[in-house]
Amino acid sequence: MALALVVLAVIVYAAREEILRAELDPKQPFQTYRPPPAPDYTNRSAWALAPAHPAHPVPADPPVDVFFVHPTTFDGGREWLGAIGQADADRFLFRVVLPNDAGPFQRVGRVFAPRYRQASLYASSMTLRDDALDARRFAYRDIHTAFETYLRNDNQGRPIILAGVGQGAKLISHLLQDMVDPDPALRSRIAAVYMLDTALPAADYGPAAPLPACRQRDQARCVVAWSMVSQGKQRLIQRMLARAMVWTPDNRLAPLNGRPVLCVNPLLGAQSEADAAPKLNRGAANATGLEWGLRPSFLHNQVGAQCRGGLLYVTPPTSPSLQPSGFWVRRRKARPFNLFYADIEADAQVRVEALLGRRLYGPAAPPITTTVDVAASPIHRID
Repeated sequence: MALALVVLAVIVYAAREEILRAELDPKQPFQTYRPPPAPDYTNRSAWALAPAHPAHPVPADPPVDVFFVHPTTFDGGREWLGAIGQADADRFLFRVVLPNDAGPFQRVGRVFAPRYRQASLYASSMTLRDDALDARRFAYRDIHTAFETYLRNDNQGRPIILAGVGQGAKLISHLLQDMVDPDPALRSRIAAVYMLDTALPAADYGPAAPLPACRQRDQARCVVAWSMVSQGKQRLIQRMLARAMVWTPDNRLAPLNGRPVLCVNPLLGAQSEADAAPKLNRGAANATGLEWGLRPSFLHNQVGAQCRGGLLYVTPPTSPSLQPSGFWVRRRKARPFNLFYADIEADAQVRVEALLGRRLYGPAAPPITTTVDVAASPIHRID
């Protein structure tokens, strides 16, 4: 009996992806699917993050806006698209994603993060069938509408940072093709574009591109992008690249097809294959659970990073708070920490200053060079 249970457990573990895929499959064609109600981006409730007075910046506000598109937070099931306000997706968005992924930009500019009818985890990362691609194209419509509404009502001609993570980064890449690249006036106001944790064709961001890959730290109007993998994950790398889809100018999703991938090293701020040692890391952070506006404690010397073959290889972090955790499906979504939190923040500040030609943010705080693990420290009660 015990042996049978062990064998059954092994079979279930080996087939876990197929089991999960079957569970999350909506089991209906997207063409006959009724999408959730559309968000109204003139209403504050359609934004996960927005300033208190978006159309009327105050003197204390930084002179730049950040348009941030979050990654997939909705697992799926009977739905191809996550409705605005879906409870589990919102919980993950506000507890994990925004503190860790949008947090690095909160001291850089006014952050605008639209809610949108996101393609489910199943549609975005577990199948390449046409229904799933239709769901991802549908999700882009909301982002396009949100950005148009933001430009028309709230931007007031201010400089802009575009940022996205995972599938949010893919949507930002389409936004570039669709709205930013063809518009020189808008493009001139882009301080930088951050497309993180996604595979993009390097050839689309060469020196002659409207917005090329960043080649040095103090360069503005350029793209920072990487697809991060841990050392020794060769099988994962091969599967990831084989399934990678990229937007085409005619609003289609097409396979990457082995094209070289773009990698800008966050520790160097440049498209470079130089090996960046952990001492260059300005600070990793686990910001999960922090209220918006609070700054996390940084952990220094956590990871080194090197671009090789278009992928960003990172060394294993030493802090337990920066280790992957949770059920297998959760590991397919955004990480509950940010290995380059302080690096992204500092990088964005420098590029805004380069665009505007003046110092704005002041000197950075000195890094913490020594960390202490207090998990086992005694707690003394004081009466």
